[in-house]
Amino acid sequence: MTYTGDSFLNHIAKQPAAAAYFFVGPEMYGRDTCRRALVEKFLGAEAPEDAFVRHTLDELTMAEVLDDARAMSLFAAQRVIWVTRAEGALPRGRAAAAAEDEGAEEESPKASGDGSVQLAEYLKDPTPGVVLVFDSSRWEFEGEDKAKVERLRKYFAAVQHVVEFPRMDEGRVRRLTAELAKRAGIELDGEAVDLLVEATAGSAQRVELEIEKLRSFAETRNTKRVGVEDLERLVPQARSTTIFALVNALGRKDRARALDLLDTLLGEGEYLPLALGFLATQFRQALVAREAGLRGASQVQSHFQRMGVPMWPSRAEQVWQSAASFSPGQLREGLKRISATDRALRDTRPDDRVVLEEFVLGLTK
Repeated sequence: MTYTGDSFLNHIAKQPAAAAYFFVGPEMYGRDTCRRALVEKFLGAEAPEDAFVRHTLDELTMAEVLDDARAMSLFAAQRVIWVTRAEGALPRGRAAAAAEDEGAEEESPKASGDGSVQLAEYLKDPTPGVVLVFDSSRWEFEGEDKAKVERLRKYFAAVQHVVEFPRMDEGRVRRLTAELAKRAGIELDGEAVDLLVEATAGSAQRVELEIEKLRSFAETRNTKRVGVEDLERLVPQARSTTIFALVNALGRKDRARALDLLDTLLGEGEYLPLALGFLATQFRQALVAREAGLRGASQVQSHFQRMGVPMWPSRAEQVWQSAASFSPGQLREGLKRISATDRALRDTRPDDRVVLEEFVLGLTK
């Protein structure tokens, strides 16, 4: 049976825990929610520390994990054994080549590796009071990772309960952000929600962490409202809006505005190599959009998402505006200057401001 995060929560609330689960997919917020629900349901709030065990298949073999599952604990009547990096169990070398043979209709036990067979044997007679969770968050469900995920599914085919955690889409992250803010007792308007989602690259887990910090900030000011200006000061990468404004000024060859924005970055204490990294990303993505002949923000968003690059509408609009502001030659020249400026910043120099001003002057002449 295959579950979403939400359907797993319903399952675990109504049914006894199964002997084993397979968690797969890159999304971490839903995974953490499901892990907490499973542990609370199966172990309870007063469980001893030894009741929750962590292993990784990067360090242990499947046989060692199963040996632990079969062993009786002196201190915990029930245990949850959480096994991360489940993809580490996949066979390598010749066995992996055999498993990926396109001419084979079905993987043989030998091609799947002994671990898969051992797991299937264990699940025929699992240890009472033990729940095994095999967890893999490394790969996406689509794109280049799709075949890897399918191979992983085949390896863990004996585990009948599979919980999928695909990356959340933009709408769901925005709704979750608003919901988490409401729970935390803070008020975010639509623009602030957009900025927080973009600053966290659409990661619900990071959104949750940032909202907790914003809650503490709001309490110190005795207010519920958190505005865009607060986010720009408090949330890492939210200052990328200033970087985008700088890119636009460079594209217009507006030297005065570009120097003013540079002064803002310096005044905010921005880590300059990081700021240059943002600039380089903006230039590279704009160059890709130019060379692909994209027209408009919606095409930019679709193009990068097909490549497996997270791209929100507001970010796509920024990339499109940058692509429209520069020729391909100017973008390539900008990337060269960014690289040279980055090297100069890492040298022993008396004033970083001079280095950045030279960069701005070079692109606006």
